[in-house]
Amino acid sequence: VTSDFQLVAGTNRDLAADARSGRFREDLLARLALWTFHVPALRQRPEDIVPNLDYELDRVSADLGQRVSFAKAARDAFLAFAETAPWPANFRDFGAAIRRMATLSDGGRISTRDVGIEIERLTAASRHGTRDDDLDALLGERAHALDRFDRVQLADVVAVCATAPTLSAAGRTLFAQ
Repeated sequence: VTSDFQLVAGTNRDLAADARSGRFREDLLARLALWTFHVPALRQRPEDIVPNLDYELDRVSADLGQRVSFAKAARDAFLAFAETAPWPANFRDFGAAIRRMATLSDGGRISTRDVGIEIERLTAASRHGTRDDDLDALLGERAHALDRFDRVQLADVVAVCATAPTLSAAGRTLFAQ
């Protein structure tokens, strides 16, 4: 059996350092590293925010089966925040924020209130979120198997649970909508 294909892979990790430390197979890295490209983080490319906002709105609209849009003031507020936000998981965080606002909005129209809630959530997650070291301590070796987006989401859940007086209160915070 023969096959003819090209593999495109991406990571946010330094695979050469991981190979040197024994955390990644050197022979696999040699096969993968024929071509390498560095793609700057979203926070380093503010010019990509607007086109990707429109793309994500189209994608969420198709998924939800209704046209989703921003009120003008809401869009301006989100763009002002988005251009300075750290976006630790890059487009995954960005897309997830838009999906949350679209899903929770009334009638597919994202309001300034929806944006305010999302900005507050993102700000709190970055300020009080669990650091990767904390997740590593909590999950052990299983932490390394998590996707970066899942790590950010789990860190937010852990942070809410850690600061809530009871699990019921944490549940009300996490599932308030």
